[in-house]
Amino acid sequence: MIVYGDRSDVVDAGAERGALAAAFARLPAFPPGLPRHGALIAAFTRLGQLVQGLADRDRAAAGADGASLAEAALMPALVAVARAVLASWQSGFAHLAPLPNLPSVPPGDVELRLPEGYAYYALYPEAYALAADKLAPAGEPRVVGLRSIGTGLAAIVAARLGAAPPLTVRPVGHPFARRIELAPAAEAALLDDAPHVHFVVVDEGPGLSGSSFAAVGAWLAARDVPLARVAFVTGHSGGPGGQADKNVRHIWAGVRRASADWHELIPPATLRAWVATLVPLADEPLVDLSGGAWRALRYLDETTWPAVDPGRERIKFGARAADGGRVLIKFAGLGAVGEAKLARARMLHVAGLAPEPLGAVHGFLVERWAEGDVPGPADRTAVARYLGARAHLFGDAPRGGASLVALHAMAMHNLAEALGPDGARVLDRWSERLDALAARARPMPVDGKLDRHEWVRVVDGALLKTDALDHDGAHDLIGAQDLAWDAAGALVEWEVADAPAFLAALDEAAPRAVDRELLAFLLPCYVAFRLGGAKLAEASLGGWPEEAARNRVAAARYAAALARWADAPLA
Repeated sequence: MIVYGDRSDVVDAGAERGALAAAFARLPAFPPGLPRHGALIAAFTRLGQLVQGLADRDRAAAGADGASLAEAALMPALVAVARAVLASWQSGFAHLAPLPNLPSVPPGDVELRLPEGYAYYALYPEAYALAADKLAPAGEPRVVGLRSIGTGLAAIVAARLGAAPPLTVRPVGHPFARRIELAPAAEAALLDDAPHVHFVVVDEGPGLSGSSFAAVGAWLAARDVPLARVAFVTGHSGGPGGQADKNVRHIWAGVRRASADWHELIPPATLRAWVATLVPLADEPLVDLSGGAWRALRYLDETTWPAVDPGRERIKFGARAADGGRVLIKFAGLGAVGEAKLARARMLHVAGLAPEPLGAVHGFLVERWAEGDVPGPADRTAVARYLGARAHLFGDAPRGGASLVALHAMAMHNLAEALGPDGARVLDRWSERLDALAARARPMPVDGKLDRHEWVRVVDGALLKTDALDHDGAHDLIGAQDLAWDAAGALVEWEVADAPAFLAALDEAAPRAVDRELLAFLLPCYVAFRLGGAKLAEASLGGWPEEAARNRVAAARYAAALARWADAPLA
């Protein structure tokens, strides 16, 4: 199933370096405290992206890793900033170490990949220092980072271990059979005095196959480095997933491991203390609401719980405020990612569309918990008004998400895999219309998840959207799309019986009318995307049969929706 996708920005390297230098220059003016540390982390993560972008650009030119003069020039500065991050954390945010001057970099466009762990999965750079403490290398530590996010994480590990600035590589090849390719000079430098070196490989993961880490281990083993002198520093303590072959598992079994754990870095008492700087809290512990546990607060009967994909849900907690109300504490992303979501939350709340945000603390967004009831069919018109108001608030996106060609390919693949070849034939007629539709589409920051359980009818009668901040920037391929994508989502999720009436209400509320032909194309694409997500979730939940069953029911509902909306009248 095709569900996931990557996010990236294309920037001018020289301009990005200048913006970072200015950000570092502003930091000494901050008073000591967590906000300054957050600003330091934002600059550190962005500098890691710049190093990644330069290394990728030079790799494309050279055909191998390790030939990037720009990476070599900038990496010592990244390690110096990593030392400042660790000094700030260890001093309780009281100390700001001197920050380096950034060397000049070659101008021109670079693609900065969004580090997924920082944005979605509560992967904290500081936690990698704690992981490095567990290693006890049996020789000089020599650090290798796996791009993208491994660039900055490797700098943290190198700073903690007192190692030389790391080399970074981007494993290539099939996702389940990665390999690395090094320039001759980089290979010689990496293997210099190898018998007295302990190689430390750093990245998030492992994922479905663990083959990116294993690619470095296999490369070293092929050059007579014992696996006992290789260590993997990972984002979690689990092993590689079900797509790992026997060679990958052999590598993983032979190396030393240490994993980063944000719970170890930020215990509940610490997170609670941070939140208490935004809102007075009752003397009660935080309640973990991750992995669908929030449903117990919203539904009296577990048999009515909606399906969730626990692996894709954000980490979240509930707390009781001193005034008796609840607050929701949800990971929103480090650096600029989290800051943008807080700004969006404030806009939606002022417009009366979403719960009140109280602020953010080092990656976690804190907002009032919306108490109320799950809405019913009579609220569909309010959903149309919400979508129209959102379109007015946010306007067009600076860049689009997945192209219509990519959405068409995703839908064809998912429907054929889930329903057989006949299932995808509903999309045959659109192949020749994609260019014309794309010319009319106007991507915007869509809501992207219109499921009925995402809404609450609160006690004053308002209908609030409780998860409205980031689905257009989620770890999937959709991204910013035309308003018609949200129209499709509303029709499907709310099982709208009178589509023309709903769309007329949306047209009246929005800055422009929904393109009916584009909507007719996007309806099966939306269904295929959500069907693929439900199938992937079901397949991953072997240890939780009840949740797997809920996702199986959801997948069947989406399959039925495909038939319903294939030729439904929209006007």
